[in-house]
Amino acid sequence: MEEVIIIGSGPAGLTAALYAARANLSPLLITGNEFGGQIATTSEVENYPGHPEDLTGPGLIEKMREQAEKFGTRLVYDEVTAIDFSGPPHRIKTHSAEYEAKAIIVTTGASPKKLDVPGEKEFTGRGVSYCATCDGFFFRGKEVLVVGGGDSAIEEGLFLTKFASRVRLIHRRDSLRAGALLQERAFKNPKMEFIWNTKVDAV
Repeated sequence: MEEVIIIGSGPAGLTAALYAARANLSPLLITGNEFGGQIATTSEVENYPGHPEDLTGPGLIEKMREQAEKFGTRLVYDEVTAIDFSGPPHRIKTHSAEYEAKAIIVTTGASPKKLDVPGEKEFTGRGVSYCATCDGFFFRGKEVLVVGGGDSAIEEGLFLTKFASRVRLIHRRDSLRAGALLQERAFKNPKMEFIWNTKVDAV
């Protein structure tokens, strides 16, 4: 039986693992289907304290992994399919194994918000993408639409300007919710255009 199992391998999961490992609990961390969480797909991380230099999401998550493992965290690259909290012990099933633990920490994090409109599912992977860092290369020389007005949308849009001929950002309001610095960069970028007060009804 494990002392503690952590579900999720983003910054929260790896931080929990680090503290549990330093407390000699020998934590087991189950990564989920994508190691590193959403930050692993972020091209530039500028708001992480102590790192004024250029830092990428994959670079940051790799440092966190190394630090957690250094103190004794054990990683299992698998995805949880069921949890039974009726114990203790608590029980976890993954695709390939079953585990028991005295405690479970769930850090399943964030995932992209989908539009839930006709055509979105059909064209996912065939023009519809949720990760500019992963798929930006495929949009070389093309016009791209980005939907949203927060930090993630602006970051993805700015990244796509490295490949796309033009990036149009569609936002349902008349102003962005993104941080001021990101907004300034977006408005100054000659490849970015903005379509205000517009909602996507279909793809």
